[in-house]
Amino acid sequence: MTVPEPQHPVTGLDDVVHQRVRLGILTIAHEARRVEFVYLRTQLGLTAGNLSQHLAVLETAGLVEVEKGYEGKRGRTWVSLTAAGNTALAEEITRLKQLIARVETTAGQ
Repeated sequence: MTVPEPQHPVTGLDDVVHQRVRLGILTIAHEARRVEFVYLRTQLGLTAGNLSQHLAVLETAGLVEVEKGYEGKRGRTWVSLTAAGNTALAEEITRLKQLIARVETTAGQ
């Protein structure tokens, strides 16, 4: 019986999480615990429509929770990471670290 070769770390990257904007959303939400829509839009340099589309993908995947409400008379939208989102982000970071380690160990060869 042969032991299968371990898969390359890139095979474990999650397409929902790994996309640049969505990875940014998850990272900022992780840092802030609860982040306002306008702050995300500004930090990531997105239009409101583009950010909304990415949030919808993440919300459908169960990685973020979107909460709408009011601050004074102004409507606000807040985004927070779910437990699944926290796990997905941690797994993505682990895979990225594995990729970096592979590149660094072969860089001088």
